[in-house]
Amino acid sequence: MRYLPLLLLCLLAQGCTQTQKSLGETVKLALLGPDDVQVTAEQVESLPYASMYLRVNDGQRIFVVLGFAENGQQKWITRDRTMVVTQHGRVVKTLGLTNSLHEVSNLEQDPLADPLRLTEGASWQRQLSWSQAGRFHAAMAVSHFTRLQDEVLDLAGRKVACRVWQEEVVAGNKSWRNIFWIDTTSGQVRQSRQTLDGDDFSVETTILKPAKS
Repeated sequence: MRYLPLLLLCLLAQGCTQTQKSLGETVKLALLGPDDVQVTAEQVESLPYASMYLRVNDGQRIFVVLGFAENGQQKWITRDRTMVVTQHGRVVKTLGLTNSLHEVSNLEQDPLADPLRLTEGASWQRQLSWSQAGRFHAAMAVSHFTRLQDEVLDLAGRKVACRVWQEEVVAGNKSWRNIFWIDTTSGQVRQSRQTLDGDDFSVETTILKPAKS
């Protein structure tokens, strides 16, 4: 998993400018850099796309940009065409991973749809379906939210004050915790740690440059 091909298209479409150099350095960093990719605030700002860090199953942290935004969902696509789909900051579908999340129902009732009005003890129920080791699974999941201590994140050179919410999830005989960092001004989920099926299927996201609403 790496970069959306749009990054390379940007390089081809632009002349030999400082922006092009910055983009070139970003691409080089993704292809040849350390295990965890690190981009500068200038590199983030030079791109015309929303962007984020993504880590799957405690693997390498990569940098991806937004491919599509439609029907309230954001589709983040990597260089090898793996896709992670988010809605209200929650991962709701994946394509191209060893394990894949197929569907999350009842998204209109997700408390993250209106996060600045999220209250202690808020609950949510939905159906999950996913594939693991080639086998299809489905379960009803129930969540309860608890507010943790607020934090200030440093995101692409900017300080972002966030409310931190922990989501306790129970699905069948499994349970797990998700954590969401919510921008106190915009209500956007700027960082998250999510488990998608209760087993070894975790995703971490950090939004560096949010999509324009």
